[in-house]
Amino acid sequence: MTCHYCRNTCKRFGKHRNGLQRFRCNQCAKTFTEEHDRPLDDMRLPLDRAVSILQLLLEGMSVRSVERVTGVHRDTILRLLVRAGDRCETLMVDKVCNLPVKDVEVDEIWGYVGKKEGHKSDEDGAELGDAYCFIGMERSTKLVLAYHLGKRTAKSTDDFIGKLAYATSTDRYQLTSDGFKPYVSAVKMILRDRVDFAQLVKVYGAPRDGEQRYSPAEVVDSVPCEIMGRPVRDRICTSHIERQNLSVRMGMRRMTRLTNAFSKKWENLQAAYSLWFAFYNFCRVHKTLRVTPAMEAGITDHAWSIAELASRNG
Repeated sequence: MTCHYCRNTCKRFGKHRNGLQRFRCNQCAKTFTEEHDRPLDDMRLPLDRAVSILQLLLEGMSVRSVERVTGVHRDTILRLLVRAGDRCETLMVDKVCNLPVKDVEVDEIWGYVGKKEGHKSDEDGAELGDAYCFIGMERSTKLVLAYHLGKRTAKSTDDFIGKLAYATSTDRYQLTSDGFKPYVSAVKMILRDRVDFAQLVKVYGAPRDGEQRYSPAEVVDSVPCEIMGRPVRDRICTSHIERQNLSVRMGMRRMTRLTNAFSKKWENLQAAYSLWFAFYNFCRVHKTLRVTPAMEAGITDHAWSIAELASRNG
């Protein structure tokens, strides 16, 4: 350690109460502490404690439950969530790009921020109400290729398909979606030269008495429709991406239906999705694959820890 003032060499001078080494200048007698290791930038939360908080959030606990278990204030937990989510979003962009794929399934999962769409008033902004997350997943490796949080509109669909185009290579692959109509124009405009595109259109029966409010109508049939290219009929399927939707609702407490654990800010929901998908791709070992999806896709050679995920810069 060199003195910041007179540039002389300092000697060790005990330990700080936080365990860091202190130094004292022989000439001017000023004391200094060694540099703090700040894997979470300006957050003073120890890394091991931050990892414990993120682990609890990823196992389906609510923010206030984590606050009661860990003793860390909910505002700090949410700041940590946003910080980790931003890093995970950057990680997904850096690592999941230009990948050769064979079968891709896409779907949307519904949620809301602040209040449901039907309860909004004229004064409420665009970041309140329904929030749909578009998700694209490779069928064989189970890798989440792209996601986009937005409204269920043509613009959000175009943005999502643009992200999917960035994540996949120009090699031809088969793409399957549900019957949402904006997919057709988005895929034809952005992925026209690289996909065989089909939709699996579900036919719903009439809802039973008493189930109109909380349960969807029963699916009585699924009709495969070839939209573009030459999709293989036996591979027109959305079962895997729908199972991913279940994993989202099990792993993200704010996405559990019929609770008050919904997101109050769009930024927090975006961060929660980014954290979940990065964790799912890089940390969580898939029971069928016995490796993580990122390992199966050849992106990495080991299962990441949450500490590696949270402390990664860029």
